[in-house]
Amino acid sequence: MHLHRRLTQAIQKSNQTPILPPEMKTWFLILAFVGAFMSTSAQNLRPWWQRTSIYQIYPRSFQDSDGDGIGDLQGIISRLDYVQDLGFETIWISPFYASPQGDFGYDISDYRNIAPEYGKLADAERLIAEVHRRGMKIVFDMVLNHTSDQHPWFLESQSSHNNPKADWYIWRNGRGTGGMRPPTNWSSIPGPCGWHYNATRKQWYFASFLPFQPDLNYANPAVKAAMKDVLRFWLAKGVDGFRLDIFNAIIKDTQFRDNPFTLHYLPTKDGMKARFQKRIHTVNHPGNFALAKEMRAVVDEFPDRFLVGEVFGEHPTISKFLGQKQDGLNLIFLFDMLFYEFDAAFFRARLEEYERYYAWPKAPTFVVGNHDNKRSIGRVDGDLQKAKLLAVLQLSTRGVPVIYYGEEIGMLDAEIAKKDALDPLSHMYKSVPTWLRKRLPVPLNRDVCRTPMQWSLQANAGFAAEDAAPWLPFSSEVETRNVATQIGDTNSLLQVYRSMLHLRKQYPALQNGKLRCLPEANYAKNMLVIERQGDGPKITIYLNFNDKSVQLNDRNFARKALYELGKGTKKDGTHLTVGAYGALIVRGESIFEVY
Repeated sequence: MHLHRRLTQAIQKSNQTPILPPEMKTWFLILAFVGAFMSTSAQNLRPWWQRTSIYQIYPRSFQDSDGDGIGDLQGIISRLDYVQDLGFETIWISPFYASPQGDFGYDISDYRNIAPEYGKLADAERLIAEVHRRGMKIVFDMVLNHTSDQHPWFLESQSSHNNPKADWYIWRNGRGTGGMRPPTNWSSIPGPCGWHYNATRKQWYFASFLPFQPDLNYANPAVKAAMKDVLRFWLAKGVDGFRLDIFNAIIKDTQFRDNPFTLHYLPTKDGMKARFQKRIHTVNHPGNFALAKEMRAVVDEFPDRFLVGEVFGEHPTISKFLGQKQDGLNLIFLFDMLFYEFDAAFFRARLEEYERYYAWPKAPTFVVGNHDNKRSIGRVDGDLQKAKLLAVLQLSTRGVPVIYYGEEIGMLDAEIAKKDALDPLSHMYKSVPTWLRKRLPVPLNRDVCRTPMQWSLQANAGFAAEDAAPWLPFSSEVETRNVATQIGDTNSLLQVYRSMLHLRKQYPALQNGKLRCLPEANYAKNMLVIERQGDGPKITIYLNFNDKSVQLNDRNFARKALYELGKGTKKDGTHLTVGAYGALIVRGESIFEVY
């Protein structure tokens, strides 16, 4: 579009210059074409998955279409227009494959079929087609690390030591008398021992997550080939990419050495230390970086597809999943923002860190919530104005914003008693008292952040028919935190998301542009000022994390305000005011002083 505009301007200019002879006009246009092409920033040649915005859908809780109280694929299809109208370009859907639902879809028993509560294979095919018909992309959640213990592969594997799939999972003899002690000290990601004794086979198998999710053995080439074919199966059906669950835990130490001792009992922020061990042999093993390249090669067999991995650790380590030649995973989820501090200094430090480790041609992601963590708005005590400021930040920085369903209306965590929990993780930690659960940064009962979407003031909040019984209760404040109420309110959180998503599409600098955080000393304390520079005009974003207005003196009269958030936020003559917890986005250079 911008190249076409430049050429049009060049042609008009040449036509307005009659003194040029025809042959000179030809050369003028050739040079104009080359100049226009070269001046179109390389950033605008970036692939779609670096410029997109992602909306995560937890299918069990998005929309019920058949009255059983469980969201399904037909329900998602019925709400695609809503997602498109907001301005999202890609949807990521948590697993809906055939599963006993022990971990609500993350325990897969058949990768090529659909759990009946969600629909049929034809529904998944129609979903892909309907997303594409709207000009959007669709990403499926893929669990490569493990299967359900009800998967036919595992049932065969456990049956004997010499069956065809005997080594498709990680089996070991135990230690001690009768082999009744775990083979190593390896803990699972949630915390307890990852080894589980199987009485049928009289051996131990390893599970990185829950006991009924045995890990596949990627040291076996047949396993690796089978899982690559699973990816090809869905890619052939048109899926645009995959989110890879706990990808950094797939490859383990083949010598089965104990993880070294550490004084850390509670998990560190990077997840690498917990239960008195440093997980060097079970998480972020170098073999995982090589596996990333192998899986990327499979995806690259199909045009214009991508992989985004769930990995955790320090940035010097996890950035390796992208590959030195950008031949690994296309993107990785960065979880620094999940436990954000509502403070300009915090976000400035994180953004600058991302620029160090994920500079072009890499791209960071900006994630503040997902299906495993407390809802992001809880970190600001449900304050909708602060949530609006966070939305402006998330949708104006460099990289790929990922928004968990319900964040756009400020959905809160539900209050669900421990005895009513469905989440198997909650059952694992049933001895932890309620008062302590509420103080932990992560939920031991993930049900609280997976409650049904709040669409309206109708019965069951529009999620399900009036006579249906939703699989989980609704969170609080449904009367104000629902789509129908907020979509008609120009000052609502929902409208902030909609406005920002559409602004991203209108101004390439917000999608593709370079990012620079300006020093706080240039402005007021607790102000975050970001410049974005790409093709077209420079964009400057002012974010006020103060509880009072900040006024600046504008030395650039030609600047245009593109978006205003917060009471009193405005550009007025030579002054600019950013309201309490407000934001202002302007077109042009940053030439402001504290007034």
